Amino acid sequence: APSAAARRSPAVSASAPGPCPVPLQRHPSPGHMGLLSPTRTMRLWGPRGLGVALGVFMTIGFALQLWGGPFQRRLPGLQLRHFWASSPGPAAPSCPPRQRLVFLKTHKSGSSSVLSLLHRYGDRHGLRFALPARYQFGYPRLFQASRVKGYRPQSGDTQPPFHILCHHMRFNLKEVLQVMPSDSFFFSIVRDPAALARSAFSYYKSASSAFRKAPSLAAFLANPRAFYRPGARGDHYARNLLWFDFGLPFPPDMRTKRGNPHVSRDPNPPQLPSGAGPPAHTLDPNALFHPVPTVADGHSQMSSPASLDLGSSSFIQWNLAWLDSVFDLVLVAEYFDESLVLLADALCWGLDDVVGFMHNAQAGGGQDGSTIDDGGLTTEDRQLTARARAWNNLDWALYVHFNRSLWARIKQYGQSRLESAVAELRARREALAKHCLVGGEALDPKYITDRRFRPFQFGSGKVLGYVLRSGLSLQDQEECERLATPELQYKDKLDAKQFPPTVSLPLKTSRRPSP
Repeated sequence: APSAAARRSPAVSASAPGPCPVPLQRHPSPGHMGLLSPTRTMRLWGPRGLGVALGVFMTIGFALQLWGGPFQRRLPGLQLRHFWASSPGPAAPSCPPRQRLVFLKTHKSGSSSVLSLLHRYGDRHGLRFALPARYQFGYPRLFQASRVKGYRPQSGDTQPPFHILCHHMRFNLKEVLQVMPSDSFFFSIVRDPAALARSAFSYYKSASSAFRKAPSLAAFLANPRAFYRPGARGDHYARNLLWFDFGLPFPPDMRTKRGNPHVSRDPNPPQLPSGAGPPAHTLDPNALFHPVPTVADGHSQMSSPASLDLGSSSFIQWNLAWLDSVFDLVLVAEYFDESLVLLADALCWGLDDVVGFMHNAQAGGGQDGSTIDDGGLTTEDRQLTARARAWNNLDWALYVHFNRSLWARIKQYGQSRLESAVAELRARREALAKHCLVGGEALDPKYITDRRFRPFQFGSGKVLGYVLRSGLSLQDQEECERLATPELQYKDKLDAKQFPPTVSLPLKTSRRPSP
């Protein structure tokens, strides 16, 4: 099956972000596609060029069969790995690790913990990050390649390549492909909109005019249009934040009705084909479906009444199909550890590469990947959850879609194999926490006196951080520091490493001879 990278071509991306003219259905690949997959060749060369290339390859293949013995003796180290071969598992990968990565860091979805993994991996392996001048790429405006520090398009091949693009941005594929190659591994993370709304209301209450005017999240969701104004400063945090971060267009009834100097529109918005159907409708909170445990499969599935059919909205489905054609993997915060195991497998990384601590978690709010158990909620909480999912109906469609695709990949990976890997990941994380951290867990920021490890405090809740144990060896100290360093301080560290400050020496002045 073609990889997502195979569907990202410069010709199609020129009008991105948005649905492709003919979206392709994505099916997870059982192995790891090489850099020259047949579909990528088709997209880059075209059918006629592909026919010529196939003829050349068939000729070469026939020649290799004739010269197999001598050829292999001349190249004794050559080993060919078929792309359909099953992965041996994340703990001991035999394939080359993927090191060209694009991570769309969505807001309040556990993405800071994923960013920490990427920071550590890139730092340890000497990879080059595409960094913003400050901490975000002009968010909430669409990503622009010109905002990448050190990006010089006129330099051509003389510019060192970037390996990882991972800091906050509003996704814009056309501009991302100016910085990163099309065969990069694209991935992101989503979260249940009900849990995201709780976290966002606490964190962005001072940044969003809608949240700021509402006395509580319950009051906001009871009558959101009394507080929310499309295009008002910071109000993208208040509705369909995931959809916004993915850079997708909004249906007509949700578009900005007055100018917003803080959000730039895509100059080439995607167009649906004629007859594609009406735009997305506002969902009835009483008709929403919720994750319910299914004993037979051993995980949460989505059960939906006939009153809600996401397939009836062509607008939503076209956009989801476009995302499938771009992103190789989308993690789910509610199944964070399971997602990390799949990520390690997809990237041919070891399990240790994805073992880390949670970052940017708020005190009293649980981890960003905490699951909302509808059965354990009060009637009031269930109503709030239903209203949050209805108000953020585009995000709910995103979440349902990628939750299903995640479990399809888990089924392909193997349930028992996954459970074993998740147990090992959690055991290693717990061992690292006991070895590295005072108390073996995240602490209130008042206990963190070392500014290198004190997380940035924003919003009404306290953001937890870590204190390192004393007496660590130099090697352990270095690794524990990588694990505990918050995202802003780590970004500064990478910035200083890639762009070391230049020290200008004073010019020597000629001394006058003494009289």
